[in-house]
Amino acid sequence: MPTGPEIHNMRLISHNDLQGYGNVGEGMAIQQLPNGRRILWLAHETVIDFTGVDVTDVKNPNVIFQSELPHREMRSNSLALVGDILYVAHQSARPNMKPAGVDIYDVSEPESPRIIGNWDGSGPNSRGCHCLWGIDGQYLHLSSGTPDINPRNAKDDQMYVVLDVSDPTKPSEAGRWWIPGTLEGDDEPAPERHPDFDSGFSMHNTNVYPERPDRAYCANKDGGVVILDIADVGNPKQVARLDYHPPLPGFTHTVVPLFKRELMVVTEESVRDSGADWPKLTWVMDMRVESNPIMLASLPMPDVNDFFSRPGRFGAHNVHENQPVDTSFISEELVFGTYFNGGLRVHDITNPFEPKEIAYYIPEEPVGETPSWQERPLAGVNINDVYVDENRLVYAVDRQTGGLHILELTI
Repeated sequence: MPTGPEIHNMRLISHNDLQGYGNVGEGMAIQQLPNGRRILWLAHETVIDFTGVDVTDVKNPNVIFQSELPHREMRSNSLALVGDILYVAHQSARPNMKPAGVDIYDVSEPESPRIIGNWDGSGPNSRGCHCLWGIDGQYLHLSSGTPDINPRNAKDDQMYVVLDVSDPTKPSEAGRWWIPGTLEGDDEPAPERHPDFDSGFSMHNTNVYPERPDRAYCANKDGGVVILDIADVGNPKQVARLDYHPPLPGFTHTVVPLFKRELMVVTEESVRDSGADWPKLTWVMDMRVESNPIMLASLPMPDVNDFFSRPGRFGAHNVHENQPVDTSFISEELVFGTYFNGGLRVHDITNPFEPKEIAYYIPEEPVGETPSWQERPLAGVNINDVYVDENRLVYAVDRQTGGLHILELTI
């Protein structure tokens, strides 16, 4: 078992424990202020709602704002930033709890975020919003329950929901889509459940890019990859769906299209310790025929037996999503991904049939007692999400207590 950090072709610039609340979810965004300051906004898994970190000097990141969640049975997990407007997702632990939905903030004064709007997604069968995506200030794209959702199976309680946020003080639902057969009243039969790894036919990520504003690239856990036509946001229509569960264990997590190359990068999430749900991989897919995406290759993994023997989860989770904003690095050749106890790993997919790992970083396992506020302790290293800025600086975060790591490639 390694006794220190493991690093290859990367350099650690700095680390911040986020004032002891180092449990970051899947929400990361960088705000560029007119005065030159840069603020990294982070959503959390528990206790903390969201954190603002001044990263103007990346060698000395400094927490400038941190707010607590209203109660322990919820998390923020995801956020998006458009200009000075911050959107924060809220998901409750159980249905029919509040708050659950989306809060909207003015962060033009980052030390003092000011709430200006809210969409209430709570309901008898809803836990609210898990992930959100917004880039244009007009629409937010959610994986969420709604006040009136009525799934046939409780695991299918989050669908694709579009919010109109053109007036951020009065967000309203503009459209929705779900896997046919998952809701009560559907004409279609209920989908067959995964016999061994039933994670649900529930939306996870719903990404929309300016290159194709009429398409949503969605990850639907056990429903696989879904491409939707959203030219009419009030009536999304399925263009394609690639479902490979079974035979694979399921939990499609993120879909990132690479438009110039007509490829997609797709991740699955590992949710069990010690490789119990292996394989959980990152795939390169061909979408030249949009209605028929196919798998080309998976990104090579390190010695899986080594990582299965380490504490915690091993397998894919998320990737840098090529956010189409000025503060984001966009590449169709480099994939920056997070693999829990496998750390942060960088792959070159110039040849999509033979991806190559070119760099990695695994921090030292956190030591000491689990904080009293951490009600669901996770073992080992849990590198959870990654954001790469326009200067190719890499921001990686831990799901448990490890906080924020800022790195750069050395190749």
